[in-house]
Amino acid sequence: MDHEVVIVGAGLAGLACARTLHASGIDAVVVEASDGVGGRVRTDIVDGFRLDRGFQILLTAYPELSRWFDLNALDMKLFAPGAKVRLNGKFRTVGDPLRRPADLAATITAPIGSVADKLRLLKLIASVRRGQAKNLLRRPDMSTLQRLHKAGFSDRFIERFMEPLFAGIQLDPFLEVSSRRFEMILRMLAKGDSGVPAHGMGALSEMLAAPLPHSSVRLNSNVTALANNRIDLRDGCSIQARHVVVATDGPNAARLLDRVPDPGSRSASAVWFAMDEPATGGKAILLDGERSGPARNVAILSNVAATYAPEGRSLLVAAVPGPDALGANLETAVRSQMSRWFGSVVDTWQTLRVDVIRHGQPLQTPPLNPKQSVRVDDGLWVCGDHRDTASIQGALFSGRRTAECILAELRPNSQP
Repeated sequence: MDHEVVIVGAGLAGLACARTLHASGIDAVVVEASDGVGGRVRTDIVDGFRLDRGFQILLTAYPELSRWFDLNALDMKLFAPGAKVRLNGKFRTVGDPLRRPADLAATITAPIGSVADKLRLLKLIASVRRGQAKNLLRRPDMSTLQRLHKAGFSDRFIERFMEPLFAGIQLDPFLEVSSRRFEMILRMLAKGDSGVPAHGMGALSEMLAAPLPHSSVRLNSNVTALANNRIDLRDGCSIQARHVVVATDGPNAARLLDRVPDPGSRSASAVWFAMDEPATGGKAILLDGERSGPARNVAILSNVAATYAPEGRSLLVAAVPGPDALGANLETAVRSQMSRWFGSVVDTWQTLRVDVIRHGQPLQTPPLNPKQSVRVDDGLWVCGDHRDTASIQGALFSGRRTAECILAELRPNSQP
């Protein structure tokens, strides 16, 4: 055997798996097809701007974060609680009065729905905050839209607020995702903050990988086949191990492992614009409550984290979830939408990059059964957000629990 464990994929799940194994003295190596760690959770420097690979936000209430990261070292930059919703040509504040009492009057009068809708939202938030998080994953399952209707929300409130908010978070413009996952995300939003590391989301991946021995992560190593605890690489090399972990995204895991079904894909795109002045002030995310174009979430990221843009410049990202993400002429459509929002100044904006991500998240429609088995066969394992909840939390937790299952076999008398 070349190694005790080989992990295919250096995304968050693969890195968490490797870290857990190395902490127990296991000889584990990670092979990664690309030129860096992190999978989608990477950040590139483009003309002095920091561009994440697709618009991403970190929810600080994820339980796994405190296990793996020093949030102070990440230097988190936080969005304002709540959002600004675009309605009838204006931005309306929908805040969190418990955190920012000054937003109470604007939130009550915002024309996103009735006062009863807003009280129902408070009731729903109180419901998902109670008890242990894992209990939410045992509740009766249905689509997010069905759950909102069951809670009594009006169509107006759903279309103007909940739909654009969760279109971005769940890449789900039609609110099809499991209500179990929706309620878990709502809990995270209610209990913690939303933000980005000062140096980009890629800082998560770099920090997670940093303690691993340099020789244990092999980049530019594309796996072409996997059989009998041996992986074949495109360069003609092969690696044999007692245990093989496939820690790729769902579609690639299904390609490598016959017994792992493709979980389906939710697509996302992001159009990144550079400008001389911020399009609007404040640190709130902007939601399209009037269905004015393909972008449902917009953020002036340089307002939130000045480190995302060079001095004297501003950075805006427009996020397009779902089928529209794969549409033709996306940049033109988003720019036209932004012109309707912000006027002729948009003509001066520079398009830095257009990210088109065919697999942003697994589908996770109901029924969602979290904590799916990570064992495929003797010595063969699979992990990733498609085995848990589609989130950074799900990826990290899946990688760790897979490693703990392997440790139980390799070191049966040890405590994970």
